[in-house]
Amino acid sequence: MSFTLRRTVNKRIMATEIEAWTTGPQNDGVFSVEQEQDEEDGSFGSEDLNELEVNGNWTPQEKALHEARLKAKAKRRLRKSSSRDSNRESFSDSVSGELSADPNSPKGKNAVNDRKSRTGKGRGLPKKGGAGGKGVWGAAGMVYEVEEPDAKDPNYDEFASGDTVYATVVPELDERELEKTINPIVQEYFEHGDTKEVEMLLKELNLGHHKFEFSSLAVSLSLEGKASHRELTSRLLSDLSGKVLSEKDMSRAFDKMLKELPDLILDTPEAPQMLGQFIARAIADHALPMSFLDCYKGKVDCDHARAALDRASVLLSMKREMMRLDNVWGVGGGQRPVRHLIKEMNLLLKEYLVSGELTEAEHCLRDLEVPHFHHELVYEAVVMVLESTGDTALQMMVKLLKAFWQTGLITLDQMNRGFQRVYDELPEINLDVPHAQSIMETFVDLCYQESVITKQLRDSCPTRMIYNFRMIFSFSRFVRRERAALMRGSNW
Repeated sequence: MSFTLRRTVNKRIMATEIEAWTTGPQNDGVFSVEQEQDEEDGSFGSEDLNELEVNGNWTPQEKALHEARLKAKAKRRLRKSSSRDSNRESFSDSVSGELSADPNSPKGKNAVNDRKSRTGKGRGLPKKGGAGGKGVWGAAGMVYEVEEPDAKDPNYDEFASGDTVYATVVPELDERELEKTINPIVQEYFEHGDTKEVEMLLKELNLGHHKFEFSSLAVSLSLEGKASHRELTSRLLSDLSGKVLSEKDMSRAFDKMLKELPDLILDTPEAPQMLGQFIARAIADHALPMSFLDCYKGKVDCDHARAALDRASVLLSMKREMMRLDNVWGVGGGQRPVRHLIKEMNLLLKEYLVSGELTEAEHCLRDLEVPHFHHELVYEAVVMVLESTGDTALQMMVKLLKAFWQTGLITLDQMNRGFQRVYDELPEINLDVPHAQSIMETFVDLCYQESVITKQLRDSCPTRMIYNFRMIFSFSRFVRRERAALMRGSNW
């Protein structure tokens, strides 16, 4: 009876275990460590199975349990034959993770992105000791050695394989861009007169083999300008000599100018004489070599070039002319002494009274380049009229002032200042010229009729003021006499 009860209990236990195998997660015959230890110990119902084999009574559940145990035993043997180090653990973890881990869980994601080997080989360490992979430049603490230049590198230079030097490369100006670049520089220099600024601008340009053309362009522009421009150009060439321009560049520039004289004469008829003065001044300033003129003796066929060279030779051969060539263009504008300007204006007026040429007088006044000192010309013209005899000088001076007024050469302010100076000095002038007041009144009336001066300036004339005062005094005296006669008549 007890045997039958024991058999029944064993059957129920086996049924419960088989149900757990069939209903639990299918791990493809993989068991836990506790089950493996139980199976290895042989305490998992071994007596019951042996008893069932002896009797030969197999149920379907018992048969399935027996097959499961055989599969587990075979897999145990396979694992024992493999490596007994960490490979066994990584393999079992990967297999269990692939079968039981949820891919949506964070743990499953970490297992997918794990850098350990999934083939069961290796020790699970990072590749290349942590020095490989995307965005990795090497292992921590690694120091790279200096790489030697590669001769197969396209940028390899065997002569300059040392330190790399970066420099700004300025392209060389061609003939078209040269004139467009240099003309504004020279025109601005005529305004400010600073040679150092021009030197700085030229050093920033890459003139190349066209460097000599700067001198020729500057001289050509000054020929079309004023005497002060030519003086500034001579100073510029002297200051740039040896710094930016060499004697060879100067020689090439003036040689080019001598060849272009037939074309320059069309715009500037006096170009040969001016170019000769430029050459003489350049030689005196040591910008050109002394042997420059000797190179052309007997080798010049152009008459204009010969005239320019003769002019330079004459200026250099005159005694002590080398010292006086600094003023070959004269002193421009306000740099001249006041006495010199007064003398030039007196000479201008005297030549005009002799020749009567208005255009020549206007040209000489413009060459003086002193528009702020034109009131002196007006003053000297009026004084000449007061000191002259006859009406010829009076009529010619009125005509001259009218021409200067109409062309705008003499402004209203300069005209008023000139007449006002004469008004202030008229008492002193009257001591030397007794009829100065009457002549002044006549001259002022004519100038007002020709619209040279304003009505206000005419009325401020001292002689006219005296005349008006006398008229007012005589009229008031007449009124008093008439009033006295009427009073006597009424009393009488």
